[in-house]
Amino acid sequence: MRTVRVATRTSQLAMTQTQWVVNELRALREDWTFELVPIRTKGDRILDLTLSKIGGKGLFVSEIEEALRLGQADLAVHSMKDVPYELAAGLVIAGIPMREDARDVVVSRAGCSLAELPNGARVGTSSLRRMAQLRRARPDLRIEPLRGNIDTRLRRAEQGDFDAVVLAAAGLHRMGWQQRIHEYLPVDVCVPAVGQGVLAVECREDDETLVNMLNRWSHPLTVTAVAAERAFLRRLQGSCQVPIAGYATVSGEGLDQVIRLTGVVAHPAGSELLRLEADGHDPQAVGVKVAEELLARGADRWIQMALEEGQTDAR
Repeated sequence: MRTVRVATRTSQLAMTQTQWVVNELRALREDWTFELVPIRTKGDRILDLTLSKIGGKGLFVSEIEEALRLGQADLAVHSMKDVPYELAAGLVIAGIPMREDARDVVVSRAGCSLAELPNGARVGTSSLRRMAQLRRARPDLRIEPLRGNIDTRLRRAEQGDFDAVVLAAAGLHRMGWQQRIHEYLPVDVCVPAVGQGVLAVECREDDETLVNMLNRWSHPLTVTAVAAERAFLRRLQGSCQVPIAGYATVSGEGLDQVIRLTGVVAHPAGSELLRLEADGHDPQAVGVKVAEELLARGADRWIQMALEEGQTDAR
C-alpha cells in the first residue's frame, strides 16, 4: 500500500483534470490510495493584472513544484501550456496522456463566429498570443485583457461585459461544456500555445516507481509532439511575456514518422507576426529549426522588446 499525494491548482478545471488523472492511475495501481493537495498559485491569486505584467515564469507552477521538492506532494498535475521550459531541479514530467483538442474557441454572447462579430466588438482573452493573432485576423475588433477561471470568463461574456471570449477548447471539453462553443478557430487563424490541450504529470526524478509507471501510461505521439513544441519554446526562451505559439502534429510510425511544427512569434503590440512551418524526424531538431529560422527573420528583436517591457511593468 502507498498513499500518493497529488498537488493541483484549486480551480474547478484544475481539480477536474487532476481527478481524471487520479482515476487513470488508480486503475493501474488499485492497491494505492491517492490524496489531493490543493495549492493556490500566484497566477490564481493575482487576477487584476495580465499574465505578462505579473512577470516571471511558472506563475501557475512554481508553488506546486516547491511542494514536490519539499516532499509535501508526490506528483502534480499541470496544464502543459503553463509549464516553463525549465523545471525545478530534481523534478521531471514523467506522464503525458493523449492530447485533447488543441484549438482555441470562440464563445460569443450572440452565438457569432469570429468573422460574424460586428466591427468594434469587445473580445476578451488572457493571452498575448491570442491577442496578436486575433488582431491580425480582425484588426477592427477591440481585443481586451480578461483574467479569471474558465467559468468566470464565460460569465463575463454571457453578462454582456464582452461580446465574445476566446478560450482553449480543451478546458471546455474537460468540463463537459462543449455546447457553449460557437466556433473552433482553425490553426491557420490562431496557432495554439505550446502544450495546449496536454496534461503534464510531474514528480521527483528519483521516485523510480512513479516515473516508470507514468512513462508507461503516457501517449507516445503526444510525447513526441510536445517534445518538438517545448524544444521550440526553449530555444526562444519563451515566457508569458512574449507572444509565442507552437503546435506540432505527428504522422507515420517508426523511421517513417514525421513531425510537422508550426511556430509563431509576434510583435508585443500584435502589429506584426512571423509564422513558419517545418518538418523532420527528430522532435528536438524540428523545434530548434523553426525557432532558429524565426530568430533569423527578426523575432529576436521582438522577444527582447517583450521581455524588457515585462521587466518595466514588474517594477
